[in-house]
Amino acid sequence: MTDSREGQIRIVIIPGSVREGNYTDKAVALVADEIGKYGDIKLEVIDMMALDLPLPGQQGDLASLKHFRDTVASATGVIFATPEYHGSFSALTKLAIENLGFPSVLAGKPVALLGVAAGAIGAIKSLEQLRGVCSHVGSIVLPAPVSVAGVQRVFDDQGNCTDEMIDKRIRHVATNLIDYINDHICPGIGLEEIVRTSDH
Repeated sequence: MTDSREGQIRIVIIPGSVREGNYTDKAVALVADEIGKYGDIKLEVIDMMALDLPLPGQQGDLASLKHFRDTVASATGVIFATPEYHGSFSALTKLAIENLGFPSVLAGKPVALLGVAAGAIGAIKSLEQLRGVCSHVGSIVLPAPVSVAGVQRVFDDQGNCTDEMIDKRIRHVATNLIDYINDHICPGIGLEEIVRTSDH
C-alpha cells in the first residue's frame, strides 16, 4: 500500500554479478522465492546485463537509464546483492549506484544488503563498504546484512542451498525488508491517505 498508483509494495533487487552461473544470482533466487510467498508484493529483479549502464561521464542509452532510475525510484524498498571481489563489493554494484542520480533516487528508501564470498570470513568487508556508500547517498540501510561465506559449497549445481541455516539467513534478507516496510512505511502512507481523503 505504499505506491499510490498501484496500492502495492514494490521491491527491487539489484544483483552485482553478470557472470554465467554466478552464486549471487543463486542467493537472489532464494530471496525472490521468499518474497513470492507474499502475494501482494510486486518484485522486480534488475537484469544488469540488459541495462548496459554507462560509465561515469559517458552518456549511454538514455531510455534504458531512465527506466532503471524510474524503477528504483518507484520501489518501496531495494535489495543489493553483491559478490565480494578483492575485499570490496563488485564494480557492477557501484556502477548501478553511480547511475541512480545525484541526488540519488535511493535517498530515503530502506535498503537491505546481501553479500556472498568464497572465503571463510564471507562478504563482511564488502557489506561494510556498501553500507557506507548507501548511507552516504541517503538510503536507510537496514541492520543485519547477510554475509554468506564459502558460497561455492553452499549451493549445488541446480542452485539449491544445501545448508538449511544458511537458506534461512538468506531468506531473512527478504523478511527483514518486508517487516520494516510494514512496520515503518505502510502506517505512514495509510495516515497520509486518511488525511488526503478528509480534505475532500
